[in-house]
Amino acid sequence: MILNTDSYKYSHFAQYPPETAAISAYVESRPGGRHDHVLFFGLQMFLKEYLTRKITMADVDEADALVTEHGLPFNRDGWELLVKRHGGSLPLLIEALPEGMVVPASIPLVQIRNTDPDFFWLPTFIETALLRAIWYPATVATVSYYVRQIITAALERSCDDYTDVLPFRLHDFGARGATSLEQAGLGGVAHLVNFMGTDTVSGIVYARKYYGEHMAGFSIPAAEHSTMTAWGEEREAEAYGNMIESFGGEGKMVAVVSDSYDLYRAVSEIWGKELRSKVEQMGGTLVVRPDSGDPTVVPIDTVDMLGEIFGFTKNAKGYKVLSPAVRVIQGDGVTPDTIKIILDRLMERGWSAENIAFGMGAGLLQKVNRDTLRFAMKANGRLDKNGKWTGVHKDPKTDPGKASKRYRQAVIVEDGKPMAVPLKELGARQNLMQPVWQDGALLKDWTFAEIRERAARGDFK
Repeated sequence: MILNTDSYKYSHFAQYPPETAAISAYVESRPGGRHDHVLFFGLQMFLKEYLTRKITMADVDEADALVTEHGLPFNRDGWELLVKRHGGSLPLLIEALPEGMVVPASIPLVQIRNTDPDFFWLPTFIETALLRAIWYPATVATVSYYVRQIITAALERSCDDYTDVLPFRLHDFGARGATSLEQAGLGGVAHLVNFMGTDTVSGIVYARKYYGEHMAGFSIPAAEHSTMTAWGEEREAEAYGNMIESFGGEGKMVAVVSDSYDLYRAVSEIWGKELRSKVEQMGGTLVVRPDSGDPTVVPIDTVDMLGEIFGFTKNAKGYKVLSPAVRVIQGDGVTPDTIKIILDRLMERGWSAENIAFGMGAGLLQKVNRDTLRFAMKANGRLDKNGKWTGVHKDPKTDPGKASKRYRQAVIVEDGKPMAVPLKELGARQNLMQPVWQDGALLKDWTFAEIRERAARGDFK
C-alpha cells in the first residue's frame, strides 16, 4: 500500500497544519456525469484484497529506497511507527453506504478518517488506491443497471411474464477487451449485480471470493468464428449441425455465430432448410448470433427471418414470440443506445422484446472512465489536537461544479429521497453511512444476494 499511490502524495505528510489530529475525506459521484444516479458497488473487494495486507518493515525499506531515488521525501518515521504501534494495520475508520444501493449523484458513498492522531496524513494518502477501487466497479454496475432499466421497460410493454427472462437479457462479453485479469474481474462482477449472464469467468470468481456467492453467473455452449470457419465454407452446414448434435438436447441452449460468410443465406438456407428439422427436434433452443453489419438492423432482420421459418405465436399483449426452438443474441456494436434502438424497432415490427438478448463487451467494461460519473474524493473535515472538528472544502470560482462538501457527512432519507447532511446536524435521524472497516478489521461483509436485492429494489434501504 505504500507504493499504491501517486508520487505527489509522499510530500503531503508535511503539508497539513501542525495541530492536525485527523483528516476526514469522502467519495462521491459528482453531478453532471452520464447518469444522474449511481449504483454503489466494489468497496468490499478492495478492503479484503488490499487493506487486509499488513505493512512490514521490508515494505518500508523498499518504499524508502524507491521514493527517495524518485526525488521525493519519504515519511519513514510515520511508516515505521505504523508497523511498530499497529502491527502494520492501517489505523483507519471507513464508513460507507450499503453496497448495491442506488443513490443520486452528489450523495457521499464512502467516508474515511484516521483513528490515531499520529496518522492524520493517511486517509488522503490512500486516495489513489481507494478511489480507483470504487469508481470502476461502481461505474460498470451503474451502466449495467441503466441497461436493465431499458430492457425492463421493453419487456413490461411486450412480454407477458419476464421474471425468468430479464436476468439473462444482457450477457458480459467484455473479458478480452479489459486491460487485465483484475479489471475483468472487477467489471465482470459489477455487471452481475444486475444480470446473471456472463462469459467473463473472472467475474464469477470475484463474486465467490469477495462476496461469498457460489455461482453468480451462467453461460451456454457457443460457437466462435474459428470453430465454424475451420470446417470451410463448403461444410458450413456440417459445422452448424455439429453444434446441434454436440450440445443440443431437451431444455438446452446452444449459440451459433452465423455470419462467417453470408448471414442471410445461413439463416434462410442452412437453418431454414437443411437443419430445420434438427433444430425443431432437438428439444432445446438454438440462439442465432449475427455478428456483423448494422447492429440496429441485422438482428431485427434475423428475428423476422426466423419467424417466417419456424413460426411464432402472439402473447396476451399482442406481440409475436418466436418458436421456443429459436432465439437471437446480438453481440456486435452493442451499447445502451443501440439496445434501446433495437428493442424499439423490434416492438414496432410487432415482436416481443423476449425474442432477443444482448452481449456487450467494450461498451460494458471498457468505454468508461472516472469522469463517466465524475467520481472524486475530497477532504471535508479536520480535527485539531484540542478535539475540535472544522469543515474543509473547495469551491473554485472557475468551476462551481467541482465544489466539495464541508464537514463530515451523514446520509439520511427525507421524503423518500436520500440526501447528504453534515454529521453534526444528524440528530436522531438514521445515518445510512455505516462503519465497514476499522483498524485492520472488516466490520461489514455484504453477501452478493443482499447486494443484488438492494440494487433490484433501488429504494435506498
